[in-house]
Amino acid sequence: MLRGAALGAAVPLIPATTPGTTAAAAATHGHAVSGSPPRGTSFKWLGTAGWRIDTGGRTVLVDPYLTRYSTGLYDGRFDPRTRLHTLPEVVDAHIGHPELVLVTHSHWDHLNDVPHIARTTGARVVGTETTYHLLRALGVAAEQIIVVKGGEVLDFDGIVVEVVPALHSRDKKHRYFAPGTLNAPPRRAPRTVADLPEGDTLSFRVTAGDGGPTAFLMGASDFDERAVRGLRPDLAMLAVPASTATWRYVPRLVAALGAPGVVVPVHWDNFERPLTGAPVRDPAMDLDAFSAAVTTASPSTRVVVPDYRTVYDGAMRPTGSGTRSYS
Repeated sequence: MLRGAALGAAVPLIPATTPGTTAAAAATHGHAVSGSPPRGTSFKWLGTAGWRIDTGGRTVLVDPYLTRYSTGLYDGRFDPRTRLHTLPEVVDAHIGHPELVLVTHSHWDHLNDVPHIARTTGARVVGTETTYHLLRALGVAAEQIIVVKGGEVLDFDGIVVEVVPALHSRDKKHRYFAPGTLNAPPRRAPRTVADLPEGDTLSFRVTAGDGGPTAFLMGASDFDERAVRGLRPDLAMLAVPASTATWRYVPRLVAALGAPGVVVPVHWDNFERPLTGAPVRDPAMDLDAFSAAVTTASPSTRVVVPDYRTVYDGAMRPTGSGTRSYS
């Protein structure tokens, strides 16, 4: 967990720089940006539901939560008053030079680091109206934010993003944390994790360039079966559920997606541990049972359990590259 000296280096989410500051300018202030553009398409898991997708020298981020601070969630002492903050040196080491950031919903383990990324790189952010209002309150320029509802198919000069309406996962009592939406800016800038409501949930189907692989990316473990039917992605990054509240979650989802060639489980790690080691499992998530259920539902599907330190190619096979280089 990020404690002690690491927390001392944290900065609040309220901007310390003006909106639109470039990644190069951030680097001159000691925020080193790493990662070389890939020659093909590559995927790197950023933990939780986060991804870095590189294709043709361009970078797309999905739910990039990298600061990963402690809220007490995993030791039974969750504190909703935990202050939002970001660690620039941790975030910048993983993100490269993104031009797009896709946000599935606005809980802190998805949105926390997005204001810093948007302000320091100039990347455009795609998200819900709630995400828009939160980002505006946190100093992100309006022209950087693209509001979507689900159903849009957006062409970003060859990178195609299909926005899929989705649902947030629920606990054993069919409830979920911090519901609510915003239709106007909050009265004050968010300060704590409880200040970030879910704000509706999205999934994304991303096609990485002409003829590139298609990836379906979830941020929470529930879905609109009719909305995903017929998407037929090459890769499906599916959230592992923490309960059985959603009826026949795995077989319904895998069938609706058309039995993807590769399924990648996400959101099963302890996201209050840093990315410096091997993933630590969230004890509430049964990763093995999820993987077995995928295989039962679709025997031809290959299940790839991702690692923080591995860069994968467009078929989710390790490229042999490390954290700082891509091929």
